[in-house]
Amino acid sequence: MIVTRLEPLARTRYKVYLDGEFFFVLYKGELSRFGIRQDAEVSGETAEKIRTEVILKRAKLRCMRLLEDMDRTEAALREKLRQGFYPPDLIDQAVDYVKSFGYLDDGRFAENFVRSRQGAKSRREIEAALRQKGVSGELIERAMEACYEEKGEEEAILRLMKRKKFSPNDADEAEKQKMYAFFARKGFRYDSVRQVIQNYTDDA
Repeated sequence: MIVTRLEPLARTRYKVYLDGEFFFVLYKGELSRFGIRQDAEVSGETAEKIRTEVILKRAKLRCMRLLEDMDRTEAALREKLRQGFYPPDLIDQAVDYVKSFGYLDDGRFAENFVRSRQGAKSRREIEAALRQKGVSGELIERAMEACYEEKGEEEAILRLMKRKKFSPNDADEAEKQKMYAFFARKGFRYDSVRQVIQNYTDDA
């Protein structure tokens, strides 16, 4: 294979193209170590050694650092690696690696996400946020079943009412209807809102 292009990504990082095809990203010192230079010949054995001993190892470490920084979904982790120009098959291997140690678990992520937000957001908002993060519908449903109770939704409604300084005892019918509309837009169920408003006390 021939090095047909070295494309600078930063002062010390380069995208390496072999026979016109992008293969991997290397640092300047690694280019020298493996004899990678414009128009140089690279054996298939050397290219595979770089992939397995350098790029795959780097991808695994990148996964670990990203998950140490914060819990992420598999989709979010894969996107980070794609942004780093890691080859798709090595992304698969790196993701499988962190999964094998239990560091990556979309089901756990979904449950933690629901628990941390169920007191302030509606089920619909939480579900939409999880879908946006790439969590499957099946795992979202499991997380909702494991974490969510009607009481949780009513607590969220009550908390938002207090935040908006709304007291049903002091509100006229028009103001109550505005509040119903507000909660409907946020995805709360009408029955839950009605229960909170009907049973509201100022010392709640």
